[in-house]
Parts: sequence; C-alpha cells; structure tokens
Amino acid sequence: MPKTAALLPLAGASLLLTGPAAAQEAEPGFSIDATLSAIMEPVTTPFVSFIFAPLPGTELPWIVLWLITAAAIFTVYFGFVQFRLVGHAIQLVRGQYTSPDAAGEVTHFQALATAVSGTVGLGNIAGVAVAVSIGGPGATFWMILAGLLGMASKFTECTLGVKYREEYPDGRVSGGPMHYLRKGMAELGYAKLGRFLAVLFAIFCVFASWGGGNMFQANQAHAQLVVITGGEASFLNGRGWITGIVMAIIVFMVIVGGIKSIARVTEKLVPFMGILYLGAALIVIGVEYDRIGWAIGQIFAGAFTGLGVAGGIVGALIQGLRRATFSNEAGIGSAAIAHAAVQTNHPVTEGFVSMLEPFIDTVVICTATALVITISGVMQQDPATGMYVWDQGLGQIATEGSLSGVELTSAAFGTAIPWFPYVLGLAVVLFAFSTMISWSYYGLKAWLFLFGDSKASDLFFKILFCLFVVLGASVSLGAVLDFSDASLFAMGIANIIGLYFLMPVVKREMTGYLAKLRAGKIPRYH
Repeated sequence: MPKTAALLPLAGASLLLTGPAAAQEAEPGFSIDATLSAIMEPVTTPFVSFIFAPLPGTELPWIVLWLITAAAIFTVYFGFVQFRLVGHAIQLVRGQYTSPDAAGEVTHFQALATAVSGTVGLGNIAGVAVAVSIGGPGATFWMILAGLLGMASKFTECTLGVKYREEYPDGRVSGGPMHYLRKGMAELGYAKLGRFLAVLFAIFCVFASWGGGNMFQANQAHAQLVVITGGEASFLNGRGWITGIVMAIIVFMVIVGGIKSIARVTEKLVPFMGILYLGAALIVIGVEYDRIGWAIGQIFAGAFTGLGVAGGIVGALIQGLRRATFSNEAGIGSAAIAHAAVQTNHPVTEGFVSMLEPFIDTVVICTATALVITISGVMQQDPATGMYVWDQGLGQIATEGSLSGVELTSAAFGTAIPWFPYVLGLAVVLFAFSTMISWSYYGLKAWLFLFGDSKASDLFFKILFCLFVVLGASVSLGAVLDFSDASLFAMGIANIIGLYFLMPVVKREMTGYLAKLRAGKIPRYH
C-alpha cells in the first residue's frame, strides 16, 4: 500500500506499523530514514502508486483483481482440483508416495512447512484485524473464498516449479518462476519474452526479500519485544540494533546450511506456531461457545449485506479479497521456489501438496483470528452510525489509518486469556523469524539466477541478508518497504503471464499422473 495507507501489505507479513518501531520515524537520531526516503521516494513513488492503484470507484487495488481472476480461471480450468484431490495431497505430505531415490533435497512435508513459514506471518495476526474492523465480520467469508481459489494458483505454479527446476550433480536443486518462465516459455517458442519475464521476476524477488521479507519482520519483532518487556521503560526501547544482531546471528546459523537446514527448522517451527496460535484461538472460542452460532451468522450476513460497515457488501468483499491475497501469496510465485526443492519424480505431486498452503494460511489461521475477534465482542456496531467500533470505552471507529491491528487482536484474545499479550509477543517473533528464513531462500535463488550460482555469490547474499536484519530492527525505512511491497506484487504480474501460457503443460502433467495413479503404476511406500 502507499505509505499514506498506514499499512505495509507484504503477503504473510502485513501489519500496521505500531509501537516503538513506528515512533522511530520521528526520532532525529535516525537520519538514515529521512536520507533514504528522500533518495528513493521520487523514484519509487510512481511504481508503488501504479502497483497498488485502486480500480475506478473502488478501494480494491487492481493487482488483487489480477491475482483473484487468475485463481478463478485456474480453478475452473483444472476442474476444481483443490477440492477433488486434497485427500491425495495429505497422503503425499505423509510420505506415502515419496520415493527415497527421487531427486530433490527435502520431503513433501518439509517443502510445505518452508513455504507455509513464508506466508504465515504477522498479517495473520494484525492484517486480519484490519480487514474485520473495516469490512466487518463479512470480510471473513470473502477471505475464505479467496483462499480456496488461491489453492489452484499454488497448484499451477508449484507444479511448474518442480518440472522446470535445475538439478545439479551435487544433489542440489533450484527452481521457481525464473526457471519455468525461461525454460517453459522457450519450449513454446517465446524465448525472449520468457527471459524478460524471468529476469523481471528475479529482480523484484530480491527486493521483496530484503524489505518486507526481512527488514519489516525484524522491525515488528523488535516492536513487540519492547511492548512485552516494559514498553518505554524497556531496556530494548531505542536499542533495535540489539534485537537485530541477535536475530541476524540466529538467522545466519539457519540459512548458512541451505534449504535442508531451513527445512529442518521450519518442519518443527511451523507446527509449533500453529498449535500455539490456534490453541489460544480455541480457548477463546471455547469460553464463548454460546456465541459461535451468532458469529457464523454475522459472517454470512455481513458478506451479503455489509451490516452497515464501510462500503457495505462491497467493503466486506474488498477487505476479504485483499487480506487473503496479501496473506497467502497465491499467484505471486514465491512459494514455487521452496516447493521446487522437494524429492519427487512427478512434478504435479508437489502441486497437490502446495494446495494445502493457502488452506492453512488463510482458511484456517486467518479465519481463526477473524472468528475470535467476532466472537469476543471487542467490536460492536455503533447504533448511531452503523460502523464497527471498539467496545473498550474508547468509542474509536476502526479505520485503516488507525493503529488497531495488533491491539484489536490482542484485546480479542485477552477477553479469555489475560496474559495473551505475552503469547502474542512470542507469536510475532516466531512468525517474523520463520518468514525471514524462508524469504532468505527465495531471495537467494533469485540472486543466484541473476548473478550466477557460485559459493561466493551464495555467501555474499546471506551475509548481506543478515545485515538487513540488523538495519530493519534499528530503523524504519518507509520508502524502502513501500518499494519492497510493490516489488512483491510485481512478481505476480510476470508470474501470472507465464502461468497463462504454461497451464496446458500443467494439465498434461496432472492428467498423465492421475491415469498412472488409477492404474496402480505409482508406487506406494508407506
């Protein structure tokens, strides 16, 4: 989003800039902020404004419609694959069809965990709160719908990520949109267009990994650590460099080992994060069990009536679609980089597995947050205006410009769990860390595609990435992050164009595999 929207919408990472981190912008000691903004804003503002420009007469950015339309087309083209084959996807994650001799570096579960760790981020905590506060409970319905459609986009791009990956003699693999755009488009006779799209994607991917996938995560993790350690009285207040150095060291220890090291961490971290956050959500829902039916009714009624929220039904639809798109990265192409490292002899199998990612991120975790906010009653409709307001004696109308994301989520969970701010602080740090290590891999693969796959280039990027962790925790770089967020969605432009050209390839892969599966020609190992 443009800076004036007060929302940095990196998928899986969106969060209102709040707390000490936001306050740093006003501190004269952080002159690097003003210097970089002065340099970058004249250059980046037109690009950022273009990417997030709303459709005429609406607040819906055109890039969201671009991604949602593609998701709907892929859903129909592949015969609603996300509903028909989800059972087989679960079997694949459990390793029932994984050959131990297949090329690749990680298991289906590890690839899924790495990709999920990149999408499940701070946006699942705060971004959903913003969507509900503006669009009302009905935004949840449209968010779920967009998440379900996004499963088809993931299926398409991740199948291609494996099919056109590079396999090296030492067992390493490298895949993602930059490879299938270059190789796949060349097969169709569009080599020049494919090379252009591949380079464009890789450039934007590197920028997105440095900013929203790194600096923003470190910035907000530090902000939450300050809050739970005493606020303005905290030792960490004004000392973001301490948080940055500690996080950079931990991140480097993980990413220096490559995708196998990252996967070993994410396969443990992602389930823990999910259990921690969803467990807290179930406690709130359990305490307010008598309001579950009412809350579900509010979600469906709000989806088609708006219940007096900003923009009515259109407002609910826009907020739901925007949140889901920003959160699960479906169509962006980033997850295909992680899924390409999987051990498999059949590319389409990872396409099936990847469908679970938007389901986990959007349909499960984002919906849990929205349901808790609705059930908890921390937001009520103002009888005078029909707008949703805080029920905290503040009379504050929740708008996108207000700093209500984290506060609203925390207040909702706090109705049943008074000590939830500490759980929230841990969740924010874990979500930020998991996003950083996944995006380090995405950025690295794009970097190596652009500058050559060598050990020196590999190490240089990882050191540079960790320096950005320290920088991100220490200062607030508004213009840099705006450009990074725009770069993320610009990845989706190049990626979707390629997917339209290559989706017949995916259909052939799916048809051939399913025929072998039905004939019993796909070995089952467990």
